[in-house]
Amino acid sequence: MLTRQLAIADYDGGRILPDRLTRKVHRQYLDYAERMLHVYHTGIGRTRRELHRAVSAIFADEEDCPTRRIDAFCKLLDDASTYGRDRRGRAAALRREVFHMAAAKHPLVRRADRLFETEDTQVKLEIATRLGRPWSKIDRELFADVIEFHRLEQFKKYRDGRALLARYNVAQVQAALFGAVSMTVWAAGDFKTILRYAKLAGLMHTITRGGAGQYCMRLDGPASVLRETRRYGAAMARFLPALVACRGWRMHAVIRTRRGFSVSLDLSPDDRLSSHLPPPDEFDSRVEESFAEKWGPGKRDGWRLVREGEILHHRQKVFVPDFVFRHDDGRSVLMEIVGFWTPEYLRAKAETLRTFESHRILLAVAEKAKDAMGELPAEAVSYKTALRINDVLERLANL
Repeated sequence: MLTRQLAIADYDGGRILPDRLTRKVHRQYLDYAERMLHVYHTGIGRTRRELHRAVSAIFADEEDCPTRRIDAFCKLLDDASTYGRDRRGRAAALRREVFHMAAAKHPLVRRADRLFETEDTQVKLEIATRLGRPWSKIDRELFADVIEFHRLEQFKKYRDGRALLARYNVAQVQAALFGAVSMTVWAAGDFKTILRYAKLAGLMHTITRGGAGQYCMRLDGPASVLRETRRYGAAMARFLPALVACRGWRMHAVIRTRRGFSVSLDLSPDDRLSSHLPPPDEFDSRVEESFAEKWGPGKRDGWRLVREGEILHHRQKVFVPDFVFRHDDGRSVLMEIVGFWTPEYLRAKAETLRTFESHRILLAVAEKAKDAMGELPAEAVSYKTALRINDVLERLANL
């Protein structure tokens, strides 16, 4: 991701507009992006400084390209790269040895004259002979511990130029979020996935329920955190690509600028940002997907199946059951499907279920996981590889 120093944005009527490259206005940038990728694809062995200079040269005749935009591209390309580094201090030791041998010959010049008789090429040859290595190899290793002289070893390719430009657009929004006081996300269908990513990022959040199956999650921003704001800001920035990959959401953030005034940032899928992350799967497992397919869109014995239709929360504990059954008579039963994961996961799941035991939850447990789950409710359903609808309907009739 980008640093805050590489953020580019305009301001309009209390809104922040992070820098964005579009096909309509910046059509020429697709060719630039392909050329930048070519520089890195063919740049194995070149130094970071050489690569950055090559990227800068691509934009030599482009009037609509501030320096920070070029630096941002270089940062994103470097993030997808692996550079060789001197981790054992060999470069520093080599420099001391080389400089000590050259000191007696100073001053060195490119071409000898009456005042300065020692040419650097001759001294380099002497040093190479004494060290038993060609000067080209010595020169390559002499400053290997300086970041500008790290050499490219591997480049994890972007799919194409469009992918690089899409990553740039998201990265500029991420950089804007380093100054966020708060972020509010409204979502429905993919809320469970969004919540999961927020928790994985370690973001502080509160959840409220809206209408029509929608939930609202308010996240504290790095500008509201008293300590470790940089780490927390990076966590919020990492959350954004996961949010962008989801469906049916909208986001509003309050950003505090460096000058101290507040602006707003609003996003939704209508903004057509493209995440480098894949869209979330509709179901967490094949068992859930198969059960939903067999149940179908209609009702069975008066019960209708709803995918992730409820969210339970108790203090900082949040639980999103896999399904909700709603009956014509007004009854509602939650269902959670537990497969075989790890003993730690199953123990945590059992603790979560105990926290929300006051709710009517129908538990479906894989036979391999039963022992690790401990004592199960009498109405729990067990299955081997697939969950049978008749078994579920039988339990629902008694709840």
